[in-house]
Amino acid sequence: MANSMQLNEKDSESLCPNCRGIDTIYDSHRGEIICSQCGMVLRDRIINPGAEWRAFDSDQREKRTRVGAPMTFTIHDQGLSTIIDWKNKDFSGREIPSRLRSQIYRLRRWQSRIRVSDATERNLTFALSELDRMASVLGLPKNLRESAAKIYRSAVKNHLIRGRSIEGVAAASLYAACRMCKIPRTLQEISECARVDKKEIGRSYRFVASKLNLSSNPTKATDYVNRFTSELKLSSDVARKANEIICLAERKGLTSGRGPTGVAAAAIYVASIYFRERRTQRDIARVSQVTEVTVRNRFKELITRLNLDLPVKRK
Repeated sequence: MANSMQLNEKDSESLCPNCRGIDTIYDSHRGEIICSQCGMVLRDRIINPGAEWRAFDSDQREKRTRVGAPMTFTIHDQGLSTIIDWKNKDFSGREIPSRLRSQIYRLRRWQSRIRVSDATERNLTFALSELDRMASVLGLPKNLRESAAKIYRSAVKNHLIRGRSIEGVAAASLYAACRMCKIPRTLQEISECARVDKKEIGRSYRFVASKLNLSSNPTKATDYVNRFTSELKLSSDVARKANEIICLAERKGLTSGRGPTGVAAAAIYVASIYFRERRTQRDIARVSQVTEVTVRNRFKELITRLNLDLPVKRK
């Protein structure tokens, strides 16, 4: 919350240079001091030296204390249980005496058994580790992993796992989270890092999405442009031009019934020619995971239907 504050004589040199006003607003969330009269930012990136009172649940909000990492849905026990490290060292880094190592070993073994006590927790342990592995291979952010873990937990709670493989439902949860967070990944990309094929992932996704009423908008070709141009090492001008071509094609109705990755690949190919940053159809097809024939067909449709003028290739 932003609260108003008055500058004293010591801060008189911090008067607003625009309107010479002294009434300011301190925004603790952004770390900025703003003039209340003209809105000019006088100072920014202010470090708060106070205690950290971040609360992640109602109990911590009442006690105003926090120890350890926050809760996370990517761990089967939400990260609330204790862990005995397998290193034979105490809290200060000293070696544990040999007479105590057998006792510590037994404690570690019982701790690992207690953390996973029933079949549901064993299911979550395996599935969430698979989710984390696939998300790491695909380079997906933490918030998307949390969303995928929530979807899988809802599937377990509603008994949607029976008769289906854990890997298939986990991959389907990751695919659903990608669509919900608007960080699209194709079924082919997810199947390459999963231990199930694309057909099973698609079947599991349709079943889970219908049972859990997951609202995910269809992916658009523009969602893939920035990632594809980055992998092809193309400039931002190419990405901007490709998005313009796709928007124009959508208004003309050329994207209906066409795969978004194929349309994105063709638009990037056109934009790369326009800015003379040529990439071969084979390179673009490899990055977008479509065939060269698809890139060629979509390219011809965009050129003929949109009347695009491309620069002539210099000899």
